[in-house]
Amino acid sequence: MKLIRFGEAGKEKPGIITGNDWFDVSEYVNDYDEQFFANNGLELLQKNITGKELKPVSQATRLGSPVARPSKLICIGLNYSDHAKESNMQLPAEPVLFFKSTTAIVGPHDDLVIPRNSKKTDWEVELAVVMGKKAGYIDEKNAPGYIAGYMLHNDYSEREFQLERSGQWVKGKSCDTFAPMGPWLATPDEIDDVNNLRLWLTVNGKIMQDGNTKNLVFSIPYIVAYISQFMTLLPGDIISTGTPAGVGLGQKPDPVYIKPGDVIELGIDGLGSSKQIAKAWSAE
Repeated sequence: MKLIRFGEAGKEKPGIITGNDWFDVSEYVNDYDEQFFANNGLELLQKNITGKELKPVSQATRLGSPVARPSKLICIGLNYSDHAKESNMQLPAEPVLFFKSTTAIVGPHDDLVIPRNSKKTDWEVELAVVMGKKAGYIDEKNAPGYIAGYMLHNDYSEREFQLERSGQWVKGKSCDTFAPMGPWLATPDEIDDVNNLRLWLTVNGKIMQDGNTKNLVFSIPYIVAYISQFMTLLPGDIISTGTPAGVGLGQKPDPVYIKPGDVIELGIDGLGSSKQIAKAWSAE
């Protein structure tokens, strides 16, 4: 199943994609949120809509994040060896965890707003995991059973805020619009092999990132189990699993950062693509 949320920002309705068509399922579901996933929502939705004639949705309609604001958005740093190398950072012995504010979450095609006083806004294509069950102290072998699905995520980062302003990375990760999600959430049965998915990203049509999840340093089941040793993961929580080489910070001979008017496009096999247009921050 592929889940979408469509409509005006802050007023999105739940929908699904079947084949190449979009459908409204708000008659059967309030929203794709913690309560939905916690109460066996995926199975119940499938049961309730089977054989029903659903209301179609125009594909000109804006898409929001496929998951309503989760309790947590957790990211894994330096989880591709080539990205660690280009960042001049040592490969971690354990997963590097950091948070992004959930207020950074926007739809897949919403504009990227370059933060006020930013000089080093950067891109990062990532595979995001959505939790389907409450998880605490789980084993790696059982972790796949806790996953509701997968999404495309662009983990935008302001490198000066992140690396040069002291403190934790969260400052450079949490600006408004810094977490476009989607276009859809794909349940695990929609993905042939989550350990062999191509990730790519272009800036103004030029390919900047071209990686594969087979090169993850720490596997998805390991990451989910690892995080659960330190905090309870709730249904609907999002884990972003890291980015391959090709970020702006790692460009040679000099870093390249996003400027107003730039067009950033990205995608992952089976998870669709998204596009953001960068604009300057404004007080309006």
